[in-house]
Amino acid sequence: MRFRDRVEAGRELAGLLSDLRDQGTLVDPLVLALPRGGIAVAEPIARALGVPLDVLVVRKIGAPHHQEFALGALVGDGPPLFNTGALDRLGLTEEALAPVVERERQELRRREQRYRGDRPAPDPAGRTVIVVDDGLATGATARAALRHLRARRAAHLVLAVPVGAPDSVDRLAAEADTILCPHQPAGFTAVGQWYEDFEQLTDAEVLAALGR
Repeated sequence: MRFRDRVEAGRELAGLLSDLRDQGTLVDPLVLALPRGGIAVAEPIARALGVPLDVLVVRKIGAPHHQEFALGALVGDGPPLFNTGALDRLGLTEEALAPVVERERQELRRREQRYRGDRPAPDPAGRTVIVVDDGLATGATARAALRHLRARRAAHLVLAVPVGAPDSVDRLAAEADTILCPHQPAGFTAVGQWYEDFEQLTDAEVLAALGR
């Protein structure tokens, strides 16, 4: 199984979410994409459901010399959420990663300003929030996003990703009320391997999707 691109993946998820909507599961829904990749998946979902689309900027805290391996993640002004087991395995401490955290926090703030400007973030309180990304590897960014939204009193949290590592999906079962991940291949190693076109999106493409 490989998706042609993120849009095709989003359309598949849109069909599954439309079924939930028709069952009355999605009350006052809001779609929040994890940019940048998640926005291209989320746009066809929001369009199919006819609901608002916005972004929730989350920054991965990568391992030294291997930035793609997430040791934790940041959302908003809150403290970083670390995978303590991964830190222990690599012999790292939270203090040692402080420079990485500060760099990622600066990039988070830059993106929030770029994508939102003076527009306030949507209030998730009492709503069904559908968190969308293009895939689930370690699950660090999704976990941080879900906990952030839970703390802001979202009524029902749906995590919608086209493809993910089965063990990561299992670990997030306690964080989301509903998980939609139709493809969980046993041979999962990286999100990009399940897309024919996995070009990185730009800030301009994120803004264009939000504008539409």
